[in-house]
Amino acid sequence: KNQSPVNILNKKSVGTTSLPGFDVRYRDVPLKIINNGNSIQVNYPLGSYIELNNKRFHLLHFNFRTPSEHQLDGFNYPMEMQVTHKDSEGNLVIIAIVFIEGKGNLALHDILRKLPKDVGKEHLHEKIIINPSRFFPAEKKFYKYTGSLTTPPCSEGVYWVVFKRTMEASASQIARMHSLLGDNNRPVQKIHGRTILKSWPDRSTVEERYEFN
Repeated sequence: KNQSPVNILNKKSVGTTSLPGFDVRYRDVPLKIINNGNSIQVNYPLGSYIELNNKRFHLLHFNFRTPSEHQLDGFNYPMEMQVTHKDSEGNLVIIAIVFIEGKGNLALHDILRKLPKDVGKEHLHEKIIINPSRFFPAEKKFYKYTGSLTTPPCSEGVYWVVFKRTMEASASQIARMHSLLGDNNRPVQKIHGRTILKSWPDRSTVEERYEFN
């Protein structure tokens, strides 16, 4: 079984300079948010996407897990954001960002102001403009592996991109998200012989190959 999430061990990950980078093409849009009973999810209209391996993966939504689902070198972080994309053939790419406790996060602030308590109803807030790339770290090193969805039916064949660099959110911001969701993370799953790649060589630095618009 190639399930997610996993514990990513840096020393056991394979460094490479040939791992395809990805171009991010996200639009600024009004906040459309829903409490789906399992996570706080922000839905996105058509028109935003990433380009990976000469394919276009459309941004569907992003959501939050408290605490994190992925571990980096055995460390469980207080929160994780997952950004889900799908191409025309139904293939999924999920970008994950883990958060440490630190300074307040301005991008998260706007979302926390409008957290819906009622389950299953989508709320549109025209005056709050969002873009998930504002949550992405400036340093674009990432790990890549093939896994699964972390909620039922836990379908496999998902291309996961997990940023190496953490982002910050304040203790009160993390507590606010957790107070609404509780622990909504799936436990770490076994690797089962999978190779985790990383986008940089083990002993040198390469020029970043990303273009954010």
